[in-house]
Amino acid sequence: MKIGNIQLETNLCLSPLAGYTNLPFRLTIKTLGSLGLVTTDLVNARSLLEGREIAFKMIATDPREQPMSVQLFGGVKEEMRDAALLVQDRGAQAVDINMGCPVKKVVKTGSGSSMMRDLVQTGQLVKMMVDALDIPVTAKMRLGWDDDNLTAPDLAKTLVDVGVSAIFVHGRTRAQGFSGGVNLDGIRKVKEAVSSAPVIGNGDVTSPEAARIMLEETGCDGVSIGRGAFYNPWIFRQTESYLRTGELFADPSFEDRVALMRIHLKRMIEFYGEDRGCIQFRKVAPWYAKRFGPSKRFKDQVVRLRSMDHFEEILSDYVDWRSQYCDGTGELLPRFRPPSPYSSITDGPNSERIKVPKGPVEKW
Repeated sequence: MKIGNIQLETNLCLSPLAGYTNLPFRLTIKTLGSLGLVTTDLVNARSLLEGREIAFKMIATDPREQPMSVQLFGGVKEEMRDAALLVQDRGAQAVDINMGCPVKKVVKTGSGSSMMRDLVQTGQLVKMMVDALDIPVTAKMRLGWDDDNLTAPDLAKTLVDVGVSAIFVHGRTRAQGFSGGVNLDGIRKVKEAVSSAPVIGNGDVTSPEAARIMLEETGCDGVSIGRGAFYNPWIFRQTESYLRTGELFADPSFEDRVALMRIHLKRMIEFYGEDRGCIQFRKVAPWYAKRFGPSKRFKDQVVRLRSMDHFEEILSDYVDWRSQYCDGTGELLPRFRPPSPYSSITDGPNSERIKVPKGPVEKW
């Protein structure tokens, strides 16, 4: 799949995930293979233009993760154009415009999901960006504001007409938030409306089988995975193999998961410093542990992580504790093994769900 002049390794993309898709996470996922495009967390265009350090930290990149796209949000044409030029100069290979975020503090600025309500004004903003940049501009949208305003097909056509290189579409409306199921028929209608640019589907892809179903039922050109990648870092390689061969390779071992977690933490410390890196990693480590089998002892301790040395102490203690659930070869006894990573994390009575905001979306 190509996005503008960028040839991607695969048609699988990492979606922005607020608070999580920082450089250490993106790089860790990318190095596992089969990931075509990574995208940053959503970045406030005005914050970049004001020179805020936190915004520049969010757009930091590394050649090993590229091609990389920066996702911007903002409702002022000139600010979005100037911020896009800035990230282009800082090494981004593409710029993505957030038209899907349902959170109140984003929507009230005239950005995020609110951009789906005025196609003319949004088209003008995007055209100004496209005309100014040498790199591709893409857009990430939802199906519409609510079920009575499913504007995504018309908006997608408008954006492609002004030069957008790809459309990413989450199969829910703004009013849905993250509730209910993804509307695959809604994504299919966006794909049917656009023929000259790839359409990439998004939402509830937490297994290779879910990716296959989305591609087949919507006709979309690619799949973008967010929370599914946070839950299972190997999902891109697993999915690429499954789509290409129809076969699933062996689940990564406990040792593989520990090795990756150690690499991820090291990158967090190098990027943020030991104190902040460890604090940030406290919310990541428990998700690695969900594939460890019995893991309460590890999770109870890692949420107080202080340093790399402390991590090794926690891990050593956990390995000793975990051994009571293993056989003589070190493998978990059958009754303690976690469910297959190839089933959806939302299947079954004991399913795991990644936390998302709850309650009426207007209060988020």
